[in-house]
Amino acid sequence: MHRRHRPMQLQTEAGVVKLEVLYGQDAADQHWGCPIRECWAPAKLGVLMLDGWQVRQRGPGWGKRKTHKNRVEWHEWKTGVYYPQEKSAHTAGGRGIIEGKLVVGWQGDPVEFGRRLHWEALRGGLARARARLVVGDGAPWIWNVAQDRWKGAAELLDFYHASEHLWELGRALNGDDEAATARWAEPLRHQLRHGGEQQVLAKIAALKVPKGEAGKMVVREQNYFAAHAQRMNYRTIHRRGWPIGSGSVESACRQRQCRFKRPGQFWTPKGMRHLSALTEARHNNHWEELWKAN
Repeated sequence: MHRRHRPMQLQTEAGVVKLEVLYGQDAADQHWGCPIRECWAPAKLGVLMLDGWQVRQRGPGWGKRKTHKNRVEWHEWKTGVYYPQEKSAHTAGGRGIIEGKLVVGWQGDPVEFGRRLHWEALRGGLARARARLVVGDGAPWIWNVAQDRWKGAAELLDFYHASEHLWELGRALNGDDEAATARWAEPLRHQLRHGGEQQVLAKIAALKVPKGEAGKMVVREQNYFAAHAQRMNYRTIHRRGWPIGSGSVESACRQRQCRFKRPGQFWTPKGMRHLSALTEARHNNHWEELWKAN
């Protein structure tokens, strides 16, 4: 293989770093290039998706014959994924696939969860991404983490969740008449998906609030859409070739649940945290680092 050394400079926060790197011909496909530069080439988009699911754990009354304390408790396990957009593709049948998706889980403080996901994303090339996209559902903690860790990133409410809330609003207005709900919700859903989000939001805000429980639901959904008004530009995001759904993190949550919510499983927070750390180390390709001597 033909190769030679060339100088290279990196602009870092600590100043300019001068390197001497290899430049040559790849024996596999015969193209000429610099391996290090190709590895460090900027990514077009770094995608971050966040969600949560409930894990069954032993409560303070676990194992006690007589107790007023809960024997079993459910706690949210926060899950996030990161991947560069160029590593996503589709099979011949149209099924989405992602190579090298990184997964992080945590129970507890969202700030700590954000720190851990950010650290893993940096390992996966987040710092080289020209743009960042955060996709999630309506949980406030998701957008708080996004502002804390990735301020300035594009934020998008998962389209499936937006569609669900349109249907919930339709049911509040039409009761048990599913046909009437479909006639109301589906045109708005189509309009929301194809660039008419401002018109949809205006129509929702102008709805007349009925009395009783239905009225409470209408107000709740109005507040939901108002809170996410700037996260619904689906046509613009789709035209860039970016994802508008959070299927990647939904899939990660499902896979974790298949492992940690089997029949008869009741975790302690410590046990769940330790086994999850091993699972992530294996999935995220830093298993060997766990066993290196300090």
